[in-house]
Amino acid sequence: MKIYSIKQLLSKGKKALHEEVTVKGWVRSFRSNRFISLNDGSGINNLQIVIDFNNFDPTILKQITTASSIRVEGTVTESEGAGQEIEIIAKKIKIYGYANPEEVQETILQPKRHSLEKLREQAHLRFRTNTFAAIMRVRNALSFAIHQYFNQNGFFYINTPIITGSDAEGAGEMFTVTNFDLNHLPKDNQDKVDFSQDFFGKKTNLTVSGQLEGETAAMGLGKIYTFGPTFRAENSNTTRHLAEFWMIEPEMAFYDLEKNIDLAEDFLKYCIQYAVDHCKDDLDFLNKRFEEEQKQKPKEEKSEQNLHEKLEFVLNNKFIRLSYTEAVEILKKSKANQKGKFKYPIDEWGVDLQSEHERYLVEKHFKSPVVLFDYPAKIKAFYMRLNEDQKTVRAMDVLFPGIGEIIGGSQREERLEILKQKMNSLGMDEKELNWYLDTRKYGTVPHSGFGLGLERLILFVTGMSNIRDVIPFPRTPNNADF
Repeated sequence: MKIYSIKQLLSKGKKALHEEVTVKGWVRSFRSNRFISLNDGSGINNLQIVIDFNNFDPTILKQITTASSIRVEGTVTESEGAGQEIEIIAKKIKIYGYANPEEVQETILQPKRHSLEKLREQAHLRFRTNTFAAIMRVRNALSFAIHQYFNQNGFFYINTPIITGSDAEGAGEMFTVTNFDLNHLPKDNQDKVDFSQDFFGKKTNLTVSGQLEGETAAMGLGKIYTFGPTFRAENSNTTRHLAEFWMIEPEMAFYDLEKNIDLAEDFLKYCIQYAVDHCKDDLDFLNKRFEEEQKQKPKEEKSEQNLHEKLEFVLNNKFIRLSYTEAVEILKKSKANQKGKFKYPIDEWGVDLQSEHERYLVEKHFKSPVVLFDYPAKIKAFYMRLNEDQKTVRAMDVLFPGIGEIIGGSQREERLEILKQKMNSLGMDEKELNWYLDTRKYGTVPHSGFGLGLERLILFVTGMSNIRDVIPFPRTPNNADF
């Protein structure tokens, strides 16, 4: 008797008729003491199990409750119900785990619709819900696609440190790593914490980016990518921020900004197409959920596209490329800006663009994904290559509908003296980054890279609106449960 996952068996359809099979899973519902709806997590669709209660011990049937786990042996037959080709006539049932119905009523496992806020409160159980299970399967597919894309294109996977003494972003919003007794901190002669006595002999933090270390690897391996957790101690309790999230950061020797943009566009389209090809059932389910959610929104907040259309919008359009300067002129002259509809009005060159500006360019003006480049140097990181105008750097951001910025990157500053000048102007200690400067001393080359937050990509592909719903256990201000 062959053991199938439910997805495998349903995909066989009528080819499986009359087979003797075994399936295992969790009971989603048990109707009329006759029909079990079973799911094992392999796919969004449930399998119907039909029971002839005259052939089963009543004590066994009493243990088949919502959320209980069972093993079923039986015969595949054609289903008489709508929406399903096949079902199983049960011959043997084994109970793995009983779930008390009264206790289940207090959880998100009871068969009814729950708010996303309620699901977050029971994050350890939300894997058993349709919405979250679908999101996690899409997350898995996208993660696999990322590795596959880079492997097929000659990149090497590098693991950069999670504990670091450097701040790649220069923002200072980092989590300190220490083994000090916080009630008895050692102090130096200036009454400051003496980190020379700490585990690493210096102040260390959780990384905000593997980029700087990734650049050193690219200077020997040519093309590398990192894929790992990163951390931001930004006290921002919004739908777009997490304290712990996953970043993909490729770094490429001998790449200028144009090649960097080409790679970013090709990479994003590959990953999205992979999800479309391999997660059809889950995306169909999430699309229905997205459409229902849109019905509840005010008219001005409703999306003009459903989820499938948003994905096709990216896949079927060549990304528009324009400079930051051109974008600012478009935004300044836009009706939205002139009529005061932007929360952050655009009135001068040099301001940092907000999500509302980025989405206006994508959704209203161009109706296409957009890549902005050549940003003002003062609003970008020290490692970005300075242009000849001395005002802008070779930075680029990829903008998507509903999301705004999904990728940020740049051509890196490969010229040692200019890099040192920029660091000095920001008060950065050259000694702390002497290893980084060495990459410019010994055979420096033009090179580029970018960063993609995995959760941002999953948000876009699944149509979810809160980043806390696309990661298994979200870490946010005042929340480190589970």
